[in-house]
Amino acid sequence: MNQRAEKKQISYDSVSWLLPPVLILLVQQMFWRTPLGAVLQGIVLGLLTSLVALGIVLIYRSNRVLNFAQGELGLLPTILSVMLIVESGFPYLVALLLGLLAAIILGISSEFLVIRRFTRSPRLVLTVATIGLAQVLIMFALLMPEWWGSGITSQRIDSPLDITFDFAKFRFNDNHLIVLVAVPLILLAVGYFLQRTKIGIGIRAVAEDFDRAGMLGIPVRRIQSCVWALASLLAFLALFLRSSIIGLPVGGQLGVLFFLRALTAAVAGKLTDLRTVLVTSVTLGILQQGILWNTDSPTQGKALMAAMCAAVILIALIARPQTYSRFEKLRDALSMGETRPIPPELRTRSEIRISKYVLMLLGLGFLFIVPYWFGTVNTLRISSLCVYAIVMLSLVVLTGWGGQISLGQMAFFFTGSAIAGKLIVDWDGDLILAILMAGTFGTLLAIIVGLPALRIRGLYLAVTTFAFELAMVLYFLNTRFFDWVPSYSDRVERLPVFGKIDYSSTRAIYFVTAISMVLALMAVQGLRQSRTGRVLLALRDNEQGVGAFGVSVIRAKLMAFGIAGFLAGCAGALHVVHQQAFVPASNMSGFGPSIRVFIAAIVGGIGSSLGAMIGSLFLFGTVWWLRGDWSIFATGFGILTVLLIAPGGISSFIYRFRDWLLKQFAMKKDIDVPSLVADDLLPDSARMQGELDES
Repeated sequence: MNQRAEKKQISYDSVSWLLPPVLILLVQQMFWRTPLGAVLQGIVLGLLTSLVALGIVLIYRSNRVLNFAQGELGLLPTILSVMLIVESGFPYLVALLLGLLAAIILGISSEFLVIRRFTRSPRLVLTVATIGLAQVLIMFALLMPEWWGSGITSQRIDSPLDITFDFAKFRFNDNHLIVLVAVPLILLAVGYFLQRTKIGIGIRAVAEDFDRAGMLGIPVRRIQSCVWALASLLAFLALFLRSSIIGLPVGGQLGVLFFLRALTAAVAGKLTDLRTVLVTSVTLGILQQGILWNTDSPTQGKALMAAMCAAVILIALIARPQTYSRFEKLRDALSMGETRPIPPELRTRSEIRISKYVLMLLGLGFLFIVPYWFGTVNTLRISSLCVYAIVMLSLVVLTGWGGQISLGQMAFFFTGSAIAGKLIVDWDGDLILAILMAGTFGTLLAIIVGLPALRIRGLYLAVTTFAFELAMVLYFLNTRFFDWVPSYSDRVERLPVFGKIDYSSTRAIYFVTAISMVLALMAVQGLRQSRTGRVLLALRDNEQGVGAFGVSVIRAKLMAFGIAGFLAGCAGALHVVHQQAFVPASNMSGFGPSIRVFIAAIVGGIGSSLGAMIGSLFLFGTVWWLRGDWSIFATGFGILTVLLIAPGGISSFIYRFRDWLLKQFAMKKDIDVPSLVADDLLPDSARMQGELDES
């Protein structure tokens, strides 16, 4: 019986890798059938996507991180090669070889200069570092054409061949033929490299167990540099061949859908099975061509494709849950900016209490004088900061305390905006009612999204929420698909609160947002001191331990999502009356608003309310008020610099300074505070190891 069961399991495993692509093709044939010529176009598109997806898988297996800079690793050398061909007249093959060399150098440099600096950091911080790296590469991609006195346009290059052929009434050329022939050969070469060469065997060993590979004498750092070089090489080949067919991306930025397709294929292959990744990439290309063929406009088709990718990711992760060790979970939770409270030995001292109240009064006083001190433009900007600070607070609760990684927080935000806008525009709803309704719908939506979190954890949950946010913003909150969503042209009037309190002026809307932010801060601080806050922190640090004490882990996770969704939904309602219009981020460039908000929260310090305030200031203040050389902090350079100096966020500096002041006060008053001097009592070797782990 056991042998028969083993044979059945082996038989199932031998065909299970085909399930994702077969299901995708089945859906495409049922709802979006397309001519054979469009199918061939989809195959070409899918083959190019598979190269980027393969790079995502390789880097994940070697560094255990999702590389959001995978596409941008190939963008810079692709622009170099295209400029050499178009502007300098270099032969096609010479420019291709120079691009290959540049891609290898770029991959090695990225790993050595950026990724290696975050080896001991939590994977959350390392993930944000890859996003910062992507922004740096985009900036260089925008600047590179200026070397030739040119700009980035959608330039298409031609291969040395001159071939055209028709298939099912569709015209194809030599560039399509090169993709159909070259990409399978490239994939076979990569497979041979990984299976047969010593470096390939080392890459597989590092992917299996990083620490054990190092103990066995494998040069782990050198292997990881090789992986990044290979990933950069694959990304360059994908974008260079793509530029022959479609052209360079206008503006120098890759569309988010290109990365989303590659990420979907990688997740469908469980970030390990290269066969599934390849075939799923091809079927996703066919699905996209089928959707574009059957929709009225490319924009609608791409939005619908984003929703389909989100569905594929969700189904793939729920059907094949990933293992996630307690060590990995702890590593994600470390250095998140969570700060220890004032020690109880000092908390009741009158000097400490007075200082605390003075700081609070100074903060409230500053908020009060803002509209009288600044002009109209800056007052509106600061009120917008207050709105986004509430979104940051929702991330503090969900990710900083609850340990649930969310890259889709702005989906709740824009849902709240749409609900509040609809209520005010169509039914003249009151502001308070609109905020409560938006928060309620944000809570319900967040709980629905949180249900997969019961089975999906860590970076897999981040992928799910990222795809969910794109699907919501590009499809479900798109007026082209759903009539109930407020149009951009619909003016959201600032109707008097309770029919009496007018807030139509700039000063009044500022006070509405500032008071809302203060109330949200008070609520979050109260939550932190309550049993619920302690449960969330325990859930982040030791989920099994929480369950052992009789606390429902399911209820705690859903509660974290619900609270975060309520805060984000309320912030969305404030945003729609602040802007007086529903303004979703519906463009297809960049990583989406949730990624930018998440980056800002990490930089500010996602474990504390102060970090949320600083994160909001970093998100917009660096763009609005920094000029000259200081504007570099608004770019990926600023993100990487902050994370290198303070992995716990900017707020960690402030709390360290606070602890230093408390220590000086305790020494002056001769008060014994063990928690403040614990680090000084460590042996030198232990302290050095702790500092090494922090760096």
